[in-house]
Amino acid sequence: MTTFVDRVELHVAAGNGGHGCASVHREKFKPLGGPDGGNGGRGGDVILVVDQSVTTLLDYHHSPHRRATNGRPGEGGNRSGKDGQDLVLPVPDGTVVLDRKGDVLADLVGEGTTYVAAEGGRGGLGNAALASARRKAPGFALLGEPGRGGDVVLELKTVADVALVGYPSAGKSSLISVLSAAKPKIADYPFTTLVPNLGVVTAGSTVYTIADVPGLIPGASQGRGLGLEFLRHVERCSVLVHVLDTATLESDRDPVTDLDVIEEELAQYGGLDNRPRIVVLNKIDIPDGKDLAEMIRPDLEKRGYRVFEASAVAHLGLKELSFALAEIIAKSRADKPKEEATRIVIRPRAVDDAGFTVSLEDDGLYRVRGEKPERWVRQTDFSNDEAVGYLADRLSRLGVEEKLMKAGARSGDGVAIGPEDDAVVFDWEPTMMAGAEMLGRRGEDHRLEAPRPAEQRRRDRDAERDEAQRAYDEFDPF
Repeated sequence: MTTFVDRVELHVAAGNGGHGCASVHREKFKPLGGPDGGNGGRGGDVILVVDQSVTTLLDYHHSPHRRATNGRPGEGGNRSGKDGQDLVLPVPDGTVVLDRKGDVLADLVGEGTTYVAAEGGRGGLGNAALASARRKAPGFALLGEPGRGGDVVLELKTVADVALVGYPSAGKSSLISVLSAAKPKIADYPFTTLVPNLGVVTAGSTVYTIADVPGLIPGASQGRGLGLEFLRHVERCSVLVHVLDTATLESDRDPVTDLDVIEEELAQYGGLDNRPRIVVLNKIDIPDGKDLAEMIRPDLEKRGYRVFEASAVAHLGLKELSFALAEIIAKSRADKPKEEATRIVIRPRAVDDAGFTVSLEDDGLYRVRGEKPERWVRQTDFSNDEAVGYLADRLSRLGVEEKLMKAGARSGDGVAIGPEDDAVVFDWEPTMMAGAEMLGRRGEDHRLEAPRPAEQRRRDRDAERDEAQRAYDEFDPF
């Protein structure tokens, strides 16, 4: 059964925004109470967050579909809908987020680092928020925006200071088991290690982590064996340790050739040229292994490698190796620039998001693209004539009609607002009128403009009194 997964394809969907409410206040002795529809709630986001207690992507391998909750719709009485709850997904330290094309979207390193994988839709405005001096009683509300979604690829790159690389059965798992408290699987056959193993080593005042990467073979960078699948786990390491088997039973292999093959594979993979290298000649507890180690050591030192002879079984040379690694890691940490305290960066949305484009396509269709027009279309209830008229007014004020005219559009031409796979297409009529406008200006209710009965009676009495006073003043009996 799979217990370690370091690459998954995750299908995420944020919550949809709640619809706004179209409601009119009703109360005794207040027949025209006005609009009181509340706004819809915002949809929940899908957020990835680094959690040190998580070491694998196994949960997302078994359950790759994740969705946040939707916002609640608004209600009458100016009651806004509840926001959807954000879905927080914990991921291991060192997780890289990519799109399906392989482009890196985020590199999550460090406890608490977050990335919004899918953003929830904003809630629609209720008719109370849409009311204005000109539109006193809107008979419509805006729909909530759908939440964003899609597929993202999560890749885990182990965060360790030291990476042990080498052929299968070279003794990497044995070394990590004696250098640290890790308990990897150890056996006398190739490819015993199927997943990276992590261990913590203490050498003096330096504490560092060491990773045992599954064995590499010729062609690993091209996909042979397990190499390509796990080579990314050495990318973040500060030092690479070549573990060479000096007691191999294969007649066509020798430690120097093994080193050259592994270096070639690392070069083919790329990005590891600047990492310091250490060579460990393992299994010197075997007489033939000890002799071979003494024979090839001068040649390796001439190449510039620091060479250590060790035996995981007999615990030989381990202390020297451990402190040498600690020295290199301490120097690497000292050379790194000091990390500044995490700063909270607030990135508000752009105030001017009114930019849009109008283009003529090959089939004669005019396509309008822009954040505002597309959002307005998504929030319009096309079953409501007044809402359609409100959309037409907004597009006209934004300058869409003017730009269509400049692009050569004529009455009756097809216009699409939005991308090809999700667009609203209609036959364009300049300054077109919706059916509701035949009764008056859009969004106006003449009943609200009429005075109340008591006020009208008072005005009538005042008018009668003024008329009687004029008649009296004009009367002259002489």
